[in-house]
Amino acid sequence: MPRAAGAALTGACPQSPPAGGPGGARAGSPASEEEAGSEVLSHCSSASEGASAAEEGAGSEAAGEPGQEEEAEDRLKEHMDNLLDKSAKTRQAALQSLRLAFSSKTLSEFLLERRLMLTDSLERCLKKGKGEEQALAGTVLTLLCLQMGSGPEGEEVFRSLKPLLVSVLTDSTASPGARQSCATALGMCCYIAAADLEDLVSCLSCLEGIFSPPSAGEGGSAPTQHGPLHCSALQSWSLLLTICPPSHIKSVLDNRWLKLPPLLSSSSVALRILAGETIALVFELAQDVEEDLCHQDTEFLRAQLKVLATESNKYRAKTDRRKQRSIFRDILRFIESGEYQEETIRFGLECMYLDSWARQRTYQAFKEVLGSGIRHHLQNNELLREIFGLGPPLVLDAAALKASKVSRFEKHLYNSAAFKARTKARSRVRDKRADVL
Repeated sequence: MPRAAGAALTGACPQSPPAGGPGGARAGSPASEEEAGSEVLSHCSSASEGASAAEEGAGSEAAGEPGQEEEAEDRLKEHMDNLLDKSAKTRQAALQSLRLAFSSKTLSEFLLERRLMLTDSLERCLKKGKGEEQALAGTVLTLLCLQMGSGPEGEEVFRSLKPLLVSVLTDSTASPGARQSCATALGMCCYIAAADLEDLVSCLSCLEGIFSPPSAGEGGSAPTQHGPLHCSALQSWSLLLTICPPSHIKSVLDNRWLKLPPLLSSSSVALRILAGETIALVFELAQDVEEDLCHQDTEFLRAQLKVLATESNKYRAKTDRRKQRSIFRDILRFIESGEYQEETIRFGLECMYLDSWARQRTYQAFKEVLGSGIRHHLQNNELLREIFGLGPPLVLDAAALKASKVSRFEKHLYNSAAFKARTKARSRVRDKRADVL
């Protein structure tokens, strides 16, 4: 059973300036007055969107009618039957529909008695399907495990398909999309449902073999060509690190974490950033188990991080350079001073804080799988609420729902204030440029 990813604040959450946290928020951390104005605009817009999501998320549960639920269940049954169709196009369409349904709704009761049939169908798609079908099947499997939770049902789903996931992931002839999906599925399902340390260690080893080539093990340079597969494998590996027992964390700290710095030289900006965040996570876990990573290798690492935090090479895209500098400044600040830039996540009438690298990694992993459905699941999915320490789902009456609504006039005021703040910030920057000229 996954451990809780840290303390969270729930209940009505007042609007306040955002803390430039990791992930998406960290990528937009202000490095100048112009960026600060954009940050204000971004926050006000997200606050307005969050209020709308509160209305939609809270109202959707109350608006459901028995007739509509029966119709939706009939459609789901039809999609499950179509997974056995002879046409690959029909199977892919069914997988796509199931992916959308599982990511946007909580269906644990409906799926409980159908999990074995669905698991068999997904196994067939992974074995006999090609490319996109395998990738979709891996995603639906992840969502099925998320719906089943960390109990015996989820463990049963994970154990039955773990060998097949490993087989597709390590098959160099399989399509990159299928291998990437299986890397994500292996990490997520293990995080959710693995009950034995042996399963956890074997999954970590398998994922490590994907993102860490042999030449990187002894301090060599990593190959310059990386793709989404390596990013998914590293993300799953770092996610599983957050639930490792101290004994295994110490073995990672002894030598295996040294496979990460060579990835900072990758040509992929996504992998460079993910490697940097994983290094910060390793330092955080070292603090938790009271281990010291300060030796000659970390001095060279800090030099690498400083270069990435100030890089201005013109051959990289401007947006990539800005995003990389922002994130690596946060990483370097944490490694040098232990300071973490907190982020606030709002959903409905609640909010939670991402106040550690482990908590940030966990949230980003679930967000990548659930997409826009992350808010609904944070409100209603018992597994996610347990992981993030949110307590039981809130039960809201009609008066509370009405009180949570934000009028169009209030949204307009938010947007007007954001526009004014951005204009002022940019005007100051333009004035300074004029003085220089």
